[in-house]
Amino acid sequence: MAEPRKARIATTSLAGCFGCHMAILDIDERLIELMKLVEIDRSPLTDIKRFTQRCDIGIIEGGCCNEENVHVLRDFRRNCDVLIAIGQCAIMGGLPVMRNAIMHSDAPLRECLEEAYITGRYIRNTTHDIPNDPALPLLLDEVYPCSEVVEIDYQIPGCAPTGDVIYETLTSLLAGKFHGFDRMHIKFD
Repeated sequence: MAEPRKARIATTSLAGCFGCHMAILDIDERLIELMKLVEIDRSPLTDIKRFTQRCDIGIIEGGCCNEENVHVLRDFRRNCDVLIAIGQCAIMGGLPVMRNAIMHSDAPLRECLEEAYITGRYIRNTTHDIPNDPALPLLLDEVYPCSEVVEIDYQIPGCAPTGDVIYETLTSLLAGKFHGFDRMHIKFD
């Protein structure tokens, strides 16, 4: 008898700290059980950089702060049946969204970059150059949550969500039994 088809999962990290991927690893020994149900496609966990085929679930951590983030997020939406925003950066912009308050003040982007790379109190930039290589992705006017760029199917809150919440959400989704979170799963101390 043939084994049932495993679901394909892809993950990526945009403008965030990679903490949500670390939380995925916090599933601990249940990763063995999860791997019986899924194959991981494009992901920093596998170092696969392009989709090898269509995926059932895409997991996105981090928001969009540059053109590369937008490109990757749109690529995930095109190649994944279900898209999950995981963590506060993906859902609301997280800490990177603090840049938006600065950008909407009297300090334009150029002044922010000068502060970060040239005039900041603890900067030791002897060249007094702001990085401007064509290989660097262009910064967006502000940081955007994923849902402002593409349609997101599910959101897993937290900074970072626990391995328990991630595991229970994924296994419930794979079993077709996910109906949202009960209060105990999204309560934070």
